[in-house]
Amino acid sequence: MRLSTVRLHDERGTAAARQEGDELVLLPYSDVGELLSSGDDWPERATAEDGDRVSLSTASLAPVVPHPNKIVCLGLNYATHIKEMGRATPAHPTLFAKYDGSLVGPHDDVHIPPVSDDLDWEAELGVVIGHRARHVSPDQALSHVAGYTVVNDVTVRDWQHRTREFLSGKTFEATTPVGPSLVTPDELPRGASGLTISCLVDGTTMQKSNTADLLFDVATIIAYVSTIITLLPGDLIATGTPGGVGAGRDPKVFLRPGQELVTVVEGIGELRNTVVKDRL
Repeated sequence: MRLSTVRLHDERGTAAARQEGDELVLLPYSDVGELLSSGDDWPERATAEDGDRVSLSTASLAPVVPHPNKIVCLGLNYATHIKEMGRATPAHPTLFAKYDGSLVGPHDDVHIPPVSDDLDWEAELGVVIGHRARHVSPDQALSHVAGYTVVNDVTVRDWQHRTREFLSGKTFEATTPVGPSLVTPDELPRGASGLTISCLVDGTTMQKSNTADLLFDVATIIAYVSTIITLLPGDLIATGTPGGVGAGRDPKVFLRPGQELVTVVEGIGELRNTVVKDRL
């Protein structure tokens, strides 16, 4: 099953939707996050509900979960990225957070903030939590996954590197596309492993790797984070990026206004975003 959050042209604002062929069936929930939070039987209801239909080709899609309770991100989780950034291989997952104001839809503009020109790409596999998780083991962890999505953890590099903490460069508003859908685990390999992941800028491949190369896999990440804090339905985990980022190149390369950023995870979908420059 594939679920999306669709923008509507009425007072409802948005609605969760189930994809059926080239149509989206609107569900009686304001977004996918509300659906996931509505009870552990959400998969059955999402499958059974019927509603108005909109064309997938013309629908305006919001971030798949527009307002997650938590956005937990991993840094340094592919060996190629660790090497290009000149960092030691971590013994434990490197965690940081984002806020929901950073999220944009799969076809929305990505914004370069007026205070920087160092906007960088980071293609990532996204994990959406479907059932409350606290102190779960790696063996149990995947049962708490609602599904998988595509994320680009677009980063303002000079602000990221102002301090040892990543947050300031990672959560600028309107920088992080997510979507186009949540794809349930039954449609993918276990733990979404073995999927090709890539990022293109104006048609040139900048990143290409495979989710089997994650240093810490999805089950390990969920178990680790659930030891620290309770994961709730709708929470988003961005699992880290492979090598090929702009800051890892010599000379460094950053996104410029008008460029098209395309992020693809095999079997899940693609993000296609235009880069724009904000002005004060």
